[in-house]
Amino acid sequence: MMGWVKAWIWLSAWASATGWALSALGWLHRTGYLVSAALALGLWLALRARGSPSVPRAGAFSQARWIGIRLRRFQRLLPLSFLMFAALVLVSGLIYAPSNHTGLSYRIPRVLHWLAEEGWHWIHTPNYRMNNRACGMEWLSTPLLLFTRSDRALFLLNFVPFLLLPGLCFSLFRQLGVAPRVAWRWMWLLPTGYSFLLQAGGIGNDAFPTVYALAAVDFALRARASGRFSDAAASGLAAALLVGAKASNLPLLLPWAVAFAGAWRAVLSRPVAAGATAALALLVSFLPTAVLNLKHCGDWSGLVLERAGMAMKEPLVGLSGNALLLFSNNFVPPFFPWAGRYNATVLEALPSFIAGPMTANFEQSFERLWELPTEDWAGLGFGLSVLALLGTIAALRGGGLRLGRGACNERAETRHVLAPRWIRLGVMAGAWLALAAYAMKSGMVTPARLITPYYPLLLAAPLALAGQTAVIRRRWWRGAEVVVLLIALGALVVTPPRPLWPAQTVLSRLVAARPDNALLRRALTVYEVYAVRPDCLAAVRAVLPPDLPVVGFIATGDDLDISLWRPYGSRRVRHYHLDDPATRLRDDGVEWVVIGGLHLRLEQRTLESWLARTGAERVTTLTLTVKASEGPQPWHVARLPRP
Repeated sequence: MMGWVKAWIWLSAWASATGWALSALGWLHRTGYLVSAALALGLWLALRARGSPSVPRAGAFSQARWIGIRLRRFQRLLPLSFLMFAALVLVSGLIYAPSNHTGLSYRIPRVLHWLAEEGWHWIHTPNYRMNNRACGMEWLSTPLLLFTRSDRALFLLNFVPFLLLPGLCFSLFRQLGVAPRVAWRWMWLLPTGYSFLLQAGGIGNDAFPTVYALAAVDFALRARASGRFSDAAASGLAAALLVGAKASNLPLLLPWAVAFAGAWRAVLSRPVAAGATAALALLVSFLPTAVLNLKHCGDWSGLVLERAGMAMKEPLVGLSGNALLLFSNNFVPPFFPWAGRYNATVLEALPSFIAGPMTANFEQSFERLWELPTEDWAGLGFGLSVLALLGTIAALRGGGLRLGRGACNERAETRHVLAPRWIRLGVMAGAWLALAAYAMKSGMVTPARLITPYYPLLLAAPLALAGQTAVIRRRWWRGAEVVVLLIALGALVVTPPRPLWPAQTVLSRLVAARPDNALLRRALTVYEVYAVRPDCLAAVRAVLPPDLPVVGFIATGDDLDISLWRPYGSRRVRHYHLDDPATRLRDDGVEWVVIGGLHLRLEQRTLESWLARTGAERVTTLTLTVKASEGPQPWHVARLPRP
C-alpha cells in the first residue's frame, strides 16, 4: 500500500518539476514531456540498479493467498461500502464531463494558455486566478491535456488519491495512537465525507492534496522509526506538494514539522541525496508561484489581486467567524430546501456584534448555503460530522480526556510502531493550531471545502481518546454507521454535477405537473445548468468560423471560456479588458470577439459604446445561462474590421 503512495508522490513531483523546467526552457510541448519522461525513467532504473538486491518474487500460491486475503476484506460492510462508492464514482467520472466551476474557469484554461505559449506566463486577463494561484493540479493536468486533447481523464487525478485514502488513514491513525479497531473503522468512514466523495469524480483541487498531507506526516514518523532515507524523502516531497497544490495548506506544515523533527538521522545519512531532494521539493512547492507573484504583482501570496475579504483583516473575527461557518457548512442537512430563505434572512437573524464584523471582513456571500451538497462548496458533511461529534462526546464520557496508547492484542499492532508521546501530541495539537492559523488569515467563502486536507489530522485527537474503543462496540454506533453510509450514498447519487438518477426527466415531469412549485423549478434549473456547464457557450462557438485560429474574450473573471477552446489544441482564446485598445486585439491577430453581457452591466458599460470605440460590428447576441444564481445573460459576438 505505502509503495503505491510513494509512487504517486514521485509521479506528482515529476509532473510539477517537469512543468516548471520545460516552461523555463520554452519546451512545454509533447517532445519536451517525452524527453523528461525518458530521463526520469533512466534515472529510476539507474537508482534501482544501485540499490539492494531485489527480493525474490512470491510463488503463485503465495500471491493467490494474498489476493484472497485482500478480497475477503470486502465481505464486511464498511470495506464493501467503500468499494461500492469507488465504483459509483468511477462510473460518474466516466459518463460526465468535468463541471467544477473553478476548474473550468481558470485551472484548465490556464494550462491551455501555457501550452499555446509552450511555457508558463503571466496571462493578460481579468481572471487573476489564472496567474496567482498554486499550480499543483495544473501541472498534473498538463500532460493529460497535451496528449489526449481532452479533459475527460482529468477526474483520475482525484480518483487515484481517493483510492489511497483508506490505507493512509489507517497507517497514520495507528502511528498517532488511535486504537486498531477505531482506526480500521474510520479508515473506511472518512472517505465518505462529501468533499472526498464528490470531488473524487471531478476536477476540484481541494481533496486530492489530502494524500500529501497524510503521507507527509506518516512517512516522517516512519523515517524516525526506520531510519530509511526513502521515507524521509517521500515525507519532504509530500509536504512540498501539499503547499504546491494550494496556498491555504501552508499552515499544515506545522504538524508535519513536528513529525519530521525526529527524522533528522535519516536525512543526514544521505547528505547529497538529501540536498537534491530538498531542491526538488522547493521546485514543486508554492515557492515558484510565490516568486512569480512577487515579480508580477509585488505580493508573494497574490492576495493583492484577490477580492475584498479573501485576506482576513481582523484575526479574532476570522477565528470566530470561520468556526461559525465551518459549523453551518458541515452540519447543514444533506437536503436543505430552505436554503433560499436561510440565505435571505440569516444575517438579519444573527446578533449585530456577530454579523457586522463578519460582513466587514469576509468575502461577499460568505453566509450562503445550498439545497444539495456539491463539490463546489461541501465539506465533511452532515452525517460524518454528527457521527464524529457523537463519538467524541461518548468517548469523553466513557474515558475522559485521557488519550489511549493504541495498544491492542491484534496483528495490526505489530506492523505499526507508535511515535513517542510528545511527537503524537505535537502533531495532533499542531493540526488544530494550523486550523486556527488558517481561520485567522482567511475570509474566503466555503471554508468547509477549502480545509479538506485538514480533516484527517484534526480527527486524530478525538479518535485517540481512550473511550473510543468502547464507543465503536455499541449498538447505536453500528446503526449510526449505516445511516452515515446511506446519507453519503444519497449525496453521491443526487449531486447536480454528476447525478446517478434521471434528474432532468423526473423533474421535468414534476414541474409540468406542478408549474407553480418554485422549489421544483429551482431544482430543474440547477440540474440543467450543471448539465451544460462543461460546454455552456457551445451556441456561441457555433457562430464562429470553424477554422478560426484565435478568438477574443471579454467577460467577468468568473465567466467560462472553455467552450471556445474546443476542440483543445485547435484554437487559442485571448482575454481582454473592456478598455484595451482595438490595436492590441489586432496585433494579436484577433478578428472575432465574444463579450459577456453581465460583464458590461457590472462595469456599467454598453455594447454600443464598445463597438463605437473599437470600430467592431455586432454579429449576433445569444441569451444563455452559465450559472443558476445569475440566470440568463446576453452573450455578444462581434467582429473587428480587417486592417
